[in-house]
Formats: sequence, C-alpha cells, structure tokens
Amino acid sequence: MAVLSAKHAIDTALEAARWAPSIHNTQPWIFTTSGEEISLRADPDRKLRVSDTSGRELLISCGAALYTLRTAMRCEGWDPVVRILPDPDRPSLLARLRPGAEMAPDESLKTLGREIERRRTHRAGFADVPVPDRLIERLTRAAMEEGARLTPVRSPDAVRVIAALTQAAQGIQAQDRRFSLEVVRWARPPGSARRDGVPAEGYPRRAARTDPDFPQRDYSWRHDWGSQADQRTETCAGVVALLTTRGDGRQEWIDAGQALQHVLLEAAAYGVSAAFHTQALEMDLLREFLRHELCSDEYPQMIMRLGITFDDKGSVRRSVSEMTM
Repeated sequence: MAVLSAKHAIDTALEAARWAPSIHNTQPWIFTTSGEEISLRADPDRKLRVSDTSGRELLISCGAALYTLRTAMRCEGWDPVVRILPDPDRPSLLARLRPGAEMAPDESLKTLGREIERRRTHRAGFADVPVPDRLIERLTRAAMEEGARLTPVRSPDAVRVIAALTQAAQGIQAQDRRFSLEVVRWARPPGSARRDGVPAEGYPRRAARTDPDFPQRDYSWRHDWGSQADQRTETCAGVVALLTTRGDGRQEWIDAGQALQHVLLEAAAYGVSAAFHTQALEMDLLREFLRHELCSDEYPQMIMRLGITFDDKGSVRRSVSEMTM
C-alpha cells in the first residue's frame, strides 16, 4: 500500500510541477522518473540565449519547479529526500527527489498546495489596496527558509531608482532586435494552441502606467495583441521587493527559485499577486549597481511587485507527457 501511495505522490508532484512559474513561461525543465525517484533537468532548448547567457534565469525557473515538486509530495503525506546538483559531471541534472518518511501535512502546507494551480503572474498595475505588513513579514520568512532573502523596498527614493533602472533596461532592450525577437518567440498570438509562452490574454494590450512606472515586456511587439481588459483603476506599483542571495552560483540560483515559489504561494493564499521585472538584472552593469547600492552586496535574483488585482486571467502549461522523458 505504501508503494502505491508513493507512486501516487510522484504522479501528483509531476502534475503540480508543470504549474511552476518560469521566465516568459518557457517551462525550461525536463522530468524523468526511475522507480520512486524524480530527476529534474534543465532543458537547454528553452534557454533564453540572448537575455540569459549564464542560465541564471533558467535555473531560477527550475528551482521554482523543484519547490513545487517538494510541496506537492509533502501534501501527499511524504517528506521528500532531495539532492541538488547531485552529479558534477552532468550539469543539466539539477536535482533528484524521492519520497522519504511518511508525514502528516498541516493546514498551512495544504493551503500552499491548493495555490499551486491557482497562482498567476500579473503584468500590469495593482489596485490601491495595501498589502498588510504582517503578510510581508511572512513572505520574508518564507524566502529565508529556502536560503534567500526577500527585502521590501520601503524608501520611495529607492523604489524610484529601481523603476528608473527597469525603464532604462527596457528602453535599451527594445532597441535591440535580438532581445525583441527572443521575447516575441515566447509571445503567443490570439487563438494559439501552444501550451507554453505568454498568451495574448496574459498581458494588457496597453498597460496603464504605474506610479512610479515599471514598464512591462513588449510581448505584442509590432502586433496589436494583448487583453483589452480595462485596468485604468489599477495603477498602483504595489510593494516593491528584491529577492537576493549571498552567493551567485548554480546552487544559489536554484535556491532563489525555490524561495520565489514559496513566496508566491504564500502570497497567493492571501490574495496577493506578483509582477516580475527582470530587465535590469539581464544587464550586468545595472545588476552590479543594484547589488552594491541597494542590496548590501548580496546578489539580486528577482525584482518583483506585490499587490492586489481584480483582473482574473487564465494560464497555459504543457502536459506532463510533454515535460517527461
């Protein structure tokens, strides 16, 4: 009976992992199973070769998938045994995971599990509804549990600096045809049957400016794509937060991804969504400036805004069979 339950936990974990967040919804992971063990590999064909030459964002995305696997398995009553980067001679093999001891999931864990499929990335402004400080404290603890630091940016001047860096990076990347074509590769036209990338209804056709303005990716480059939902009342930037790590290697990138997903699921459980801004982090000089001036010399892995939105949108994911081999 325990063997059957472990098999069910593995199947459930794989089904859940496909809902993990990833840069441009690239879903850059491959899962393989052997007996009662899941292997998580990076999919090099889904790497962003222009904006993510180091593979940092790819590994953050895969780290988010790893945390989702862990959470789903725990919700099924198994404490997972995880080995990260288990084989130095196989760099694409990021982690191995198997059911360990049986456990009884508590209500807070079950709550996170229920948010895995419901969580959505937001790509516009937020309603002028405050995010409680108590929740922000909870989110900082969640990131810390996974080996990263989440720092809310309380200084209005610092928020304006981060917004300005995002504007500068977006402006520079918009002038670079390689960047633009890479983003468009992962933008889906209306009616597309593909189950990866960002669907046209996943971002506003013309996003209202936030204050200060955090520009979004131009997924509709030279097209009239995007949702026509009226978001003129959602122009608040929300709570700007930086996710950082002490180191900046493959282990830390995976840790950052696990921390990110833990934070997102905790936030979603309280009705809070996140918008991501990685433009400045894809430019070495701007990322170094952020590290030294605003991150106490820790390495910024994600810039995000947290807030309330009443814009309900769907999402797309590939099937488990498309992600496994």
